[in-house]
Amino acid sequence: LGNIITRAGVHLGGNIDYSGDSFDSYPNGLAALFGPDSVPDKGTVQIFCFIGLLELFVMKDIAGTGNEFVGDFRNGYIDFGWDDFDEETKLQKRAIELNNGRAAMFGILGLMVHEEIVPLGYDADLPIIGHL
Repeated sequence: LGNIITRAGVHLGGNIDYSGDSFDSYPNGLAALFGPDSVPDKGTVQIFCFIGLLELFVMKDIAGTGNEFVGDFRNGYIDFGWDDFDEETKLQKRAIELNNGRAAMFGILGLMVHEEIVPLGYDADLPIIGHL
């Protein structure tokens, strides 16, 4: 959703750094990470370090806190009614969530492929098969 929103021209207001560069001054997609107008290296390192900190200290399974399955990051803290469901409903909701995650990964992969095939001479509006 974030990729679709930024491609539609909606960006955060304000500046991304103290030198006055605004959020919308950087390109969308992979060009934001690679290329002449990309986010500076220090900014990219900060993003990856923040994600690493989340992975190491926030998003982890803590044994003995009532986690029901691998990937259950509630750790006895957040419930939102999950414990009220029966086992069949829980299994169904987990399967739906896994399938949604897979669909999202394929969607992002499709966006990345289309972004990279345009410089190769392909028309992003037509299927690749139409060019073969």
